[in-house]
Amino acid sequence: MPITVRKVSTSKEMRAFITFANKLYRNHPCYVPNLISDDVSTLDREKNPAFDFCEAEYFLAYRDGKLAGRVAAIINHKANETWNVKQVRFGWIDFIEDIGVLDAMLQAVSAWGKERGMTDIVGPLGFTDFDPEGMLVEGFDRPGTMATIYNYEYYPLFFERLGYRKEMGSWEYLIKLPESLPERFEKMAQLVLEKNNLRIRKVTPAIIRKERYGHKMFRLINEAYCHLYDYSVLSEKQMDQYVKQYLTFIDLRMVSFVENAEGELVACGITLPSLADALRKARGRIFPFGWIHLLKALYFDRSDIVDLLLVAVKPEYQNKGLHSILFYDLIPSLIEMGFKYAESNPELETNFKVHALWSSFENTIHKRRRLYAKSLSGVE
Repeated sequence: MPITVRKVSTSKEMRAFITFANKLYRNHPCYVPNLISDDVSTLDREKNPAFDFCEAEYFLAYRDGKLAGRVAAIINHKANETWNVKQVRFGWIDFIEDIGVLDAMLQAVSAWGKERGMTDIVGPLGFTDFDPEGMLVEGFDRPGTMATIYNYEYYPLFFERLGYRKEMGSWEYLIKLPESLPERFEKMAQLVLEKNNLRIRKVTPAIIRKERYGHKMFRLINEAYCHLYDYSVLSEKQMDQYVKQYLTFIDLRMVSFVENAEGELVACGITLPSLADALRKARGRIFPFGWIHLLKALYFDRSDIVDLLLVAVKPEYQNKGLHSILFYDLIPSLIEMGFKYAESNPELETNFKVHALWSSFENTIHKRRRLYAKSLSGVE
């Protein structure tokens, strides 16, 4: 059947781009839709501050005149300069079970990247690491999270048939929370606090606003993550965006901050009740009634799974046991709130410091992801 790929050029086509995955995975028990409003903001050149250093184009694929796939082509110039590469990224990629559709879309992204001097194509990646990334290659029977991508099993098979190679892998852990805080954590936390002259800082919404605590947190994340694969340092405008997007609804009992004697933020742990079921019920829409499902999942009818959004420790304080302080502060609250399991976000398989954090708990790697890459040499 004829396959064509076209750039998104109208608001109707953009709507089709954003909602395509929800239709492709309709009623799939493991698929968790993105919030449509979040995707609208992220893909909008006027609203997403990442466009200060990124450029992008969006493509739709049609087979025999019917919508069959979508993909975003992205160049993050800041990340390319930082890591001394010339990569065009593919993201927001979904397609029917037809390798010809995938090939046509990747050819479009590759040609767009070559026109702009890129030498390699890699993905799935977004504009920054705060966008969903990594193709699922194991764990297809496990529900996704609000921060991750779900895809059918044929996705990685098709990429490999088209000659794409593994660029980087990541793991997701399912961790069983203890029934009570192990005594060793309390002893170690107290020791680390005293030895390094640190304190646990409890914050309120007023403190977060007055002291711009969200920006302190994202600056810490920049320091802690800047050495990780392809990380793109967040700008102040991006921090403004993420503070509004995430910190306005987080339950502060599920957040831990650690400061040194000078009041400098040196470690943080951010968790959130799993919103997977709520997002499925809401079908990715906040209005007219989606907000009810999200509100219930956040405060009233929580899942027994908590999402571990991130852990960050200032580089000079790493390997000093600060994770024990975060566990000491967070675990009792999580147990009291009824959580029995914790699920990590994707963690690079080379990030051994983070993997070591979960060795103190009963855990399993229940999902694996992969970034795929290919040279653009020879692409017409």
